[in-house]
Amino acid sequence: MSSPPPPPTAPRTASESAPVTDRARAPSETHRFPCEQCGADYRFDPQSGTLCCSHCGHEEKIAAGPWRGGALREMDFLAALDRQLPEADMETTRVSKCPNCAAEVEFDPSNHARECPFCATPVVTDTGESRHIKPKGVLPFAMDERSAHKAMTDWLGRLWFAPNGLREYARKGRRMEGIYVPYWTYDADTRSAYRGERGTVYYVTETVMIDGKPTARQVAKVRWLPVSGRVKRFFDDVLVLASKSLPKRYTDALEPWDLSALEPYQPQYLAGFRAEAYAVSLQDGFGEARERMDRVIERDVRFDIGGDRQRIAHIDTEVSDVTFKHVLLPVWLAAYKYRGKTYRFVVNGQSGRVQGERPYSAWKIAGAVAVALILVGVAVYVGNQ
Repeated sequence: MSSPPPPPTAPRTASESAPVTDRARAPSETHRFPCEQCGADYRFDPQSGTLCCSHCGHEEKIAAGPWRGGALREMDFLAALDRQLPEADMETTRVSKCPNCAAEVEFDPSNHARECPFCATPVVTDTGESRHIKPKGVLPFAMDERSAHKAMTDWLGRLWFAPNGLREYARKGRRMEGIYVPYWTYDADTRSAYRGERGTVYYVTETVMIDGKPTARQVAKVRWLPVSGRVKRFFDDVLVLASKSLPKRYTDALEPWDLSALEPYQPQYLAGFRAEAYAVSLQDGFGEARERMDRVIERDVRFDIGGDRQRIAHIDTEVSDVTFKHVLLPVWLAAYKYRGKTYRFVVNGQSGRVQGERPYSAWKIAGAVAVALILVGVAVYVGNQ
């Protein structure tokens, strides 16, 4: 019912949002920070919110700029599609693409062979570089790996019919991977003109024959009147997943996210973690955001029409002042191969909410069915006696 978003003058993917003059010499961000005492790598510690050296335990605070606690700067959507973003808003990182699930994850130069954190497939890293829009904000991990692992095993323990072997394997298995997953957020002003009908319910008395006797009853009728009008709404931070590595039903179930805790992007927050490159283009992400906006606008129109019932014939929406941000949200991820099948579990690194593939034990299901049949048989026998 809503009109499609106006097409930009020249559709391009987000990775084409700025020209690359010399890809070979473009800087690559590694997110490694040596300890000032022993030289080992710092790692961001979710509990203290500082950089912590796993070797000597030295801690270093993350420097706070004058913008800390303020609003993150929005970026112009049409300028990005027109390749007019400032060079400071672009970056080049070294990524490796998984041959199984196609996830693109950043690796530092010291790692040459790893397993994909999304599906546990062995990945040999290459020297490919990815040119893309730089993250504007990051939501730092609020829980450490031990807490995330406990949340996952507790969740598995509450699942009926889950194989005991998988529970034990997950409980004693390898450490979980901390991944920063890419998202787009969109802001937009919308003004919508609509045409439709307002329905008012009224009742009439009708006489019908029941058991050979005339009986009066109330029958609902609807009186429809044509209406038209306008509604407007400002959308703030419509969140769209920019990854294709995880099933969307998992990541959607990790919501809500408290985006008020977003920090301006600093690579120190990524120390010791992986960051996935976005696979959904800026323009495709906006298409999904428009679908969400349209559903909200339809509710606004129904409220504006009022009455007891509403019919919407047409909605014409004008969208203006579209801005966006590329943000990174924290996810703890575990991928276990158990009896030839890969099981993936994700934990919201801010709230601890868990989602994943629900495993089933054929033996437990068969046992439950057998017990149920026995109970039914006993009940029938007792009833007959």
